[in-house]
Amino acid sequence: MPFSTPARACGIDFGTSNSTVGWWRPDQPPLLPLEGDKETLPSVVFFNADENRVSYGRQGLNEYLEGDEGRLMRSMKSLLGSKLLDGRTEVQGRALPFRELLAYFIGELKRRGEAAAGRPFDQAVLGRPVYFVDDDPAADQLAEDTLARIARDQGLTEVSFQYEPIAAAFHYEQQLSGETLVLVADIGGGTSDFSLIRLSPERLRLTERRDDLLANGGVHIGGTDFDRQLSLAQVMPLLGYRSLLKRGLEMPASYYFNLATWHTINAVYSRSVQAELEQLHRDSQSPEKLERLLALIEDRAGHWLAVQVEGAKIDLSAAERTDLGLERLEPGLIQTIGREDFDLAMAPLLDRVGETVTGLLAQAGLKAEQVDSIFFTGGASGVPRLRQRIAELLPTAKAVEGDRFGSIGAGLAMEARRRYG
Repeated sequence: MPFSTPARACGIDFGTSNSTVGWWRPDQPPLLPLEGDKETLPSVVFFNADENRVSYGRQGLNEYLEGDEGRLMRSMKSLLGSKLLDGRTEVQGRALPFRELLAYFIGELKRRGEAAAGRPFDQAVLGRPVYFVDDDPAADQLAEDTLARIARDQGLTEVSFQYEPIAAAFHYEQQLSGETLVLVADIGGGTSDFSLIRLSPERLRLTERRDDLLANGGVHIGGTDFDRQLSLAQVMPLLGYRSLLKRGLEMPASYYFNLATWHTINAVYSRSVQAELEQLHRDSQSPEKLERLLALIEDRAGHWLAVQVEGAKIDLSAAERTDLGLERLEPGLIQTIGREDFDLAMAPLLDRVGETVTGLLAQAGLKAEQVDSIFFTGGASGVPRLRQRIAELLPTAKAVEGDRFGSIGAGLAMEARRRYG
């Protein structure tokens, strides 16, 4: 990069699971430390009722899991483009608008980035998925506009956006010695985004890259969706999911879908839901399973359970089997899960990912064998069956590893330098 002074602007990757702030400086790492020496800040806000304060990231999650009373919110990015965004959630006795919740986190991300840089930031390039909302351009644009408005309200006077997979491509381009046609596969917590783009050391110096981008596409599927599918297939049945009532009907599924989805877990903690479940317990053919569910809700252990499922997903990315310890729900309760169970649970999601990649090739007018490499980035890009599915569609392409949590933020830092000096 032919620049000798630090950038005026930063790049912000607000992720479903983790977030980063990038700042381009000569001969310096592109990402700023946000929590101790760690460059990622988990996208977590915890309203600690015991100490009447707000905690973020790993600290907030640890306080919650250690038993502090309060309200935990995670996967907040998933609110953008959803109907929930205009709603409210109860926090310490008041109805907190979800928009305000997002502002809490974006503001904290900016403050931590500025503290690490030792200077304020008034301009930023924010990453965005190819689609916040699938198949609804108006809702997708509204989601971007909402995020821009929240960022401006937090003191960023000038905000622009770059697609996350393109930002990751710019980071990868620094490593290249020749021209290559790349499929950037950015599998994050909430979305799977793909870009077909021509990269080369010569193109790295250009400010206008429109002609190099051959196709862009994405689908609203990511790591938290894999968590949900694994939970519904392997854990929620232990709590009564798909069990029968004495009248022959199945247990209502909505309770289990809420419990298996990070940003809706709190919905099961209301008094009305507990009253409904106590009635269903009396009508259940499997009352012992409903007792586990009621115990989990009484203990407000939904986020704890989600952390256990997420851990099992991560384990199954490296091992063939894992034991999921559920002793908090019932002494001695352990669920053994095999990778084949995980693959089966994910199958419908992977079909949609495969269709997206196939459509991208058609959009670009390319044959599979013309793609030189697949650049994997994003926290969920290490799932073996997902990688295998994409590789099957591009059998001659070389798999290349990106920084799963840092490629996008680093690319956004470069883009901020290009745009704002």
